[in-house]
Amino acid sequence: MVRYYCPYCNPKYQLQKKSLKGNLICGLCGEDLVKKPFIRLNQIIALVAALSLLLPLIYTFIFLIKNQINPPNKNYQANGNLMIFIKEQTS
Repeated sequence: MVRYYCPYCNPKYQLQKKSLKGNLICGLCGEDLVKKPFIRLNQIIALVAALSLLLPLIYTFIFLIKNQINPPNKNYQANGNLMIFIKEQTS
C-alpha cells in the first residue's frame, strides 16, 4: 500500500521520485507527495455505524443459542404457602 500520494494526479499513473532535498515528489507533475493517514475519519464513522447495526443482532443470536443449549427452568408448580392459604380460606 502506497503511503504517499499526489493530490493532483491520477492514482493509476503516479510515480514517486526523491528530490535533491530528500522529499518525495510526484514523477509526473513535480508536486510534493502528501502522506496518507493510516485511519481516516470516515472509516471510523463507518465502523461505528456498522457496529451499531450488528451488535444487537449478534447479542440476540448469542442469547438464542444459550437458551437452546440450557433452557430456563419453568416451574409452574404452585407455591406451597399459597396452597396452604387457599385451603385455610376454603375450610
